[in-house]
Amino acid sequence: MKKLKAIDMKKCIGCYSCSLACAREVHKSLSWKRSGIQIRSSGGISTGFEAIYCLACDPPPCAEVCPTQALTPRKGGGILFKEKQCIACAECAKACPVDAIYFDLELRKPIFCLHCGRCVSFCPHNCIDLVEVENVR
Repeated sequence: MKKLKAIDMKKCIGCYSCSLACAREVHKSLSWKRSGIQIRSSGGISTGFEAIYCLACDPPPCAEVCPTQALTPRKGGGILFKEKQCIACAECAKACPVDAIYFDLELRKPIFCLHCGRCVSFCPHNCIDLVEVENVR
């Protein structure tokens, strides 16, 4: 099982290529908000950037609070989403300890990192990668 990891954010120049790739290729959107990975300033112009994405918590707090089990734990960490079961309560976004779930009010569903790795090849400085993790479940 693989999951996304920010391996060297010191190299990040804030180009948002990873976010745009995720939004366009995975979530079929041109909106930066509809990306499973968000790039933000670490606090100032000289402090660099940080990547905000699902850390694949185990157990995932977002799935634990979902009243309809639309979000369920994924083997190895992270979550799976069953769109038809989602009632758009946004409790998942509130429960995320790293603020990595964007609840899209227009689409009435959560947007989060799927750990698919589509963003990795778009990062020109190799700041992010897919890493192998043990399948704990």
